[in-house]
Amino acid sequence: MAAMEAETAMTMTLESLPTDPLLLILSFLDYRDLINCCYVSRRLSQLSTHDPLWRRHCKKYWLISEEEKTRKRQCWKSLFIDTYCDVGRYIDHYAAIKKAWDDLKKYLEPRCPRMVMSLKEGAREEDLDAVEAQIGCKLPDDYRCSYRIHNGQKLVVPGLLGSMALSNHYRSEDLLDVDTAAGGFQQRQGLKYCLPLTFCIHTGLSQYIAVEAAEGRNKNEVFYQCPDQMARNPAAIDMFIIGATFTDWFTSYVNNVVSGSFPIIRDQIFRYIHDPECVATTGDITVSVSTSFLPELSSIHPPHYFFTYRIRIEMSKDALPEKACQLASRYWRITNAEGDVEEVQGPGVVDRKKHPGAPDVCLQMCGSSQSRYQTCE
Repeated sequence: MAAMEAETAMTMTLESLPTDPLLLILSFLDYRDLINCCYVSRRLSQLSTHDPLWRRHCKKYWLISEEEKTRKRQCWKSLFIDTYCDVGRYIDHYAAIKKAWDDLKKYLEPRCPRMVMSLKEGAREEDLDAVEAQIGCKLPDDYRCSYRIHNGQKLVVPGLLGSMALSNHYRSEDLLDVDTAAGGFQQRQGLKYCLPLTFCIHTGLSQYIAVEAAEGRNKNEVFYQCPDQMARNPAAIDMFIIGATFTDWFTSYVNNVVSGSFPIIRDQIFRYIHDPECVATTGDITVSVSTSFLPELSSIHPPHYFFTYRIRIEMSKDALPEKACQLASRYWRITNAEGDVEEVQGPGVVDRKKHPGAPDVCLQMCGSSQSRYQTCE
């Protein structure tokens, strides 16, 4: 009897466990499990309301900072619940898209303030529901999530989604607000169930998202459309796919901007891609090449792919002042898709000398090429 009483005395129940170990265990739970603990027992219900447990979830899912918590004068659990009631349906997308928006605005504010000022306030849930009723299709959740944060931008130049300037061609794409996008929703053959994301007022070019799978497109794919010039049906189009989902499309673009991969030139974002292997250094001078694909000047049928090149020439900041030089001549060896070769020679950039630490000299050209540059002191 004494042994049985001793064994019973040594048996610990949930109610008798110390608080600190239980809080440690609860700190590893996801928010769904933490809420479910409220229904297990009175003890766990009390512990699951411990405010520091909700701090991690507020930061993980909603990116709520300590400063924001202080400003709103709410506890972590209350912040989590309020935010969930507002945008909870987007919990699987919100953190990635909110971070992309925050990073983009932080990067652009000192460089392109007009672009940031053109952004619109977020749309309401009822506005997005009304658009779905208008077009007769459900909008992707990650698309809706982004538009809850910013409802596109005003139609301004330069546009948020990048620019391109050639001697006889200019493109600058704005991010459309949801109402304007709904007005451009396509039901016609070739672009059935496609919603425009961007618009260029100079070229009429748009990037589209497929809100339903149709005509060989996967649902949620983002693409540029181009006419199939070899098809008998004039409505037939080809696609340059640039994103599997809205999140993929938007976050990859933002990453290229904030990492500096896309240069900012005169308050505009240029979608040039820099290949680290396309760099050559001679003495104190480095020549690097970036490329950009222009879908609006390209086609799949017939195969015609248009690229523009940006050539950057810079002098080392450690070079001596007497090493200042001027670009004297340029030589390009251009090869087209048929293997035809054209050689172009010409003078350098007039009245532009390269000094240590001076701004870079940038040149633009189109085609597939090899190049050589000669400088003189």
